[in-house]
Amino acid sequence: MKILLLANDSTYVYNLRREVIEAMLARGWQVAAVCEVKQHADDLAQLGCRVLPLAVARHGKNPLQDLALWRAYGAVLDAETPDVVLTYNIKPNVYGGMACARRGIPYLVNVCGLGTPVETPGPLQVLTVALYKRGVKKAACVFFQNRENEAFFNARRMAPGHHHLLPGSGVNTRRFALLPYPQGETVDFLFISRVMQEKGIDQYLEAARRVHARHPETVFHIVGGCDDERYRGILRELEAAGVVRWHGQQPSVLPFQKISACTVHPTYYPEGMSNVLLESAACGRPIITTDRSGCREIVEDGVNGFVCRQKDSDDLTAQLEKFLALPWECRRDMGLAARRKVENEFDRQIVVDAYLQEIEAAVRNRPQA
Repeated sequence: MKILLLANDSTYVYNLRREVIEAMLARGWQVAAVCEVKQHADDLAQLGCRVLPLAVARHGKNPLQDLALWRAYGAVLDAETPDVVLTYNIKPNVYGGMACARRGIPYLVNVCGLGTPVETPGPLQVLTVALYKRGVKKAACVFFQNRENEAFFNARRMAPGHHHLLPGSGVNTRRFALLPYPQGETVDFLFISRVMQEKGIDQYLEAARRVHARHPETVFHIVGGCDDERYRGILRELEAAGVVRWHGQQPSVLPFQKISACTVHPTYYPEGMSNVLLESAACGRPIITTDRSGCREIVEDGVNGFVCRQKDSDDLTAQLEKFLALPWECRRDMGLAARRKVENEFDRQIVVDAYLQEIEAAVRNRPQA
């Protein structure tokens, strides 16, 4: 059997879909990923997964560019003749889904968050919802990562009859193993994300200013790339003042998890399920995050972390202060509670098993030519 994965880029495929790929390869299936080549393309090849380069222009809004992407997916499908296609991310879901539907190829869609154009009311939402409806209309199965996204699709009659709720992308609890909880002179907070407004960077920086002024033992780390020159300037200024430490994009977050006392994720980005929080919790780290879908499912307020309001620097500061007021043993126990939660509810094997089941069902139910 031949399987194609359509996704934004090779980094995403390797980091979040590696276990699904390994399970398919273990069954003797041929697997190829159609995506933009970034990091880990060689790692995918070493697994036995071919990488077929295709630029997606994930943030582009040019209709001619999107038409070209739809045609490019069609050309790949015609050349590869897969038995089943797995699509991830918005444009692969929409245009890859359309291309599969036109050819009668079974495809499984994963809604990895709605994205800002789909979630935000307005003319662009009307257009993107219409396109998304066409993209998923004939899917053999649509996977959702949280109940709010599922409800959004159902309310607009976007989802086909067969859909399935997953615990996000899950987390590999062996790769992200429980780490010893740090005990030292500093209390290190960790922000892991691209530096962008919707990820809550403004709230994190403002809270860092306030908290560090009152608690000079605190260190506020930022791990993630930054394409916005305005933010680059702000980060350089705050680094010079000793408020934050910006590490840029890193090949692995594990060295930073080892020193971290708590992961802070004040996002209001419309994602499916926060992998930052899942990986941090798996490492035994308490989490402070916003009360929104994709985050609230992972944090139990006062048990494995704290919840703050979206876009609210005052509330985020209050939650950081509440965390700092806890004894070391209570912070450690919060981290252990976080680890137990992901082991019980978010293990990636749950996702792998669901995919294998739905792939086999899609092949069985495929109409005969």
